[in-house]
Amino acid sequence: MRRLTIAIVGALMFAVTAPATARVAFPDVIQLPTAFQSEGIAIGAGTTFYAGSLADGTVVAGSLRSGEVEELVAGAEGRIAVGMSYDKRSGYLFVAGGPFAEARVYDGHSGDLVATYPMASGGEFGDFINDVIVTRDGAYFTNSFAAEIYRVPLGAGGRLLSTSAEVIPLSGDWVQMPGPSVFNANGIEATPSGRTLVIVNSAAEALYTVDPGTGSATQIDVGGPLPAGDGLVLSGRTLYVVQNFLNQVGVIQLHPQMGSGVVGEPITDPNFNVPTTAGLFGSSLYVVNAKFGTPPEGTPYEVIRVDR
Repeated sequence: MRRLTIAIVGALMFAVTAPATARVAFPDVIQLPTAFQSEGIAIGAGTTFYAGSLADGTVVAGSLRSGEVEELVAGAEGRIAVGMSYDKRSGYLFVAGGPFAEARVYDGHSGDLVATYPMASGGEFGDFINDVIVTRDGAYFTNSFAAEIYRVPLGAGGRLLSTSAEVIPLSGDWVQMPGPSVFNANGIEATPSGRTLVIVNSAAEALYTVDPGTGSATQIDVGGPLPAGDGLVLSGRTLYVVQNFLNQVGVIQLHPQMGSGVVGEPITDPNFNVPTTAGLFGSSLYVVNAKFGTPPEGTPYEVIRVDR
């Protein structure tokens, strides 16, 4: 009996003192290619993420777990990649094409181009297709230079239903600030049902809920202006607003009907350098540094992980 007791005690001591298998922490900084000129990010399947280039439309795919990144879509002259959104049903990656007034859809696994959608408004100030969010029935794109959004209709499983995009004029409370190169509609998000969109107007420093069927906008009262608004992430009733030149992510607790919200303490990080968009994975936000105003040649670009 004494020998058995000693054996049991020894086994327990070994279990307590034996080193546990170390958990590999997700990196806080993920390096993108030098001179990449990053702007948009989308979280894909598993721990995959995508980031796009303002320089030539290159899209890279990477791992949030390892930080490894590889080219998915080669860049090309006359192409840029701004905001992006991933549809887990189809595996399609939707990418806003900026001043070239188009949206592109890629296979998120192979990088093959699936479809291109022209989105020219014909307005006097041109177009800048800036950001996109995928819902159950469509992919919605903002145009920063025109008071309208665009819908690429989607069917069951995220199937593309049309070769052209629907134009939805913005109305109601929407305020379009005039002038060339004035960025109005920028980041866009949606409620889980897809029945309500949320859009930030960078020039008007305001947030709006938007009916995706009619384009009718209602301003969200947050107690004052919301400067430098760029990309949006909506999680439950918490809205994260990337505020680029303020080097922070604003945190707003929306009231149930989304007509108003309370601005909380912003998220900051010493690694932020003009962040533009963000993606959500678990308890972390992944924020892209665009480094506007810094000459891109020889400049490193990054995705920064922060707790939320």
